[in-house]
Amino acid sequence: MTIRLGDEPPDFSAETTDGPIDFHSWKQGKWAVLFSHPKDFTPVCTTELGAVAKLKPGVRPAGHEGHRPVGRPHRLHHGWQADIEDTQGVKLNFPLIADSDRKDRRPLRHDPPNADDTFTVRSVFVIGPDNKVKLTLTYPASTGRNFDELLRVIDSLQLTANYSVATPADWKNGDDVIIVPAVSDEAAKEKFPLAGGRPPYLRITKQPNKT
Repeated sequence: MTIRLGDEPPDFSAETTDGPIDFHSWKQGKWAVLFSHPKDFTPVCTTELGAVAKLKPGVRPAGHEGHRPVGRPHRLHHGWQADIEDTQGVKLNFPLIADSDRKDRRPLRHDPPNADDTFTVRSVFVIGPDNKVKLTLTYPASTGRNFDELLRVIDSLQLTANYSVATPADWKNGDDVIIVPAVSDEAAKEKFPLAGGRPPYLRITKQPNKT
């Protein structure tokens, strides 16, 4: 089973570096980001976990084991947590979920068919307050994730969830946005201060929560 946009990931219970959690209760109806890693002490993921700890993104992040081969012992990542703090200069401020082969968490792995103990899986799931998946990203083994881009997408998702707008290419928080086609021209004139639109279907307006 593969998790797709609009799906609701399975609720699950897990041990973490912050203690036991039940996923939906831990989310508390907020935005959350789950990002997978293959195993402890992987170099690129060490830098990524440190980057997330420094960002404090205003959502609930958690690291999730992407793949545990059969026979590898269950573990809680505390040794890796200490290494991340030592090498990245920041203490983790979010949980690392203990690896598991439980069926209720397998859809979150995004394992390639040939995944093994050395294959670096870098998948990201952004999950909304309604517990539905709003974004999935999977990075190749050689490329660390760009968390500035992930924050940009989260800003867009949170904005467009509350207003009838979409964000254009290369948009950043505070830039002009596009009124979605579902809003009539008459309603757009009432709801938005138009900044222009040529051609007329490209209706540009100021970001609603910045005016």
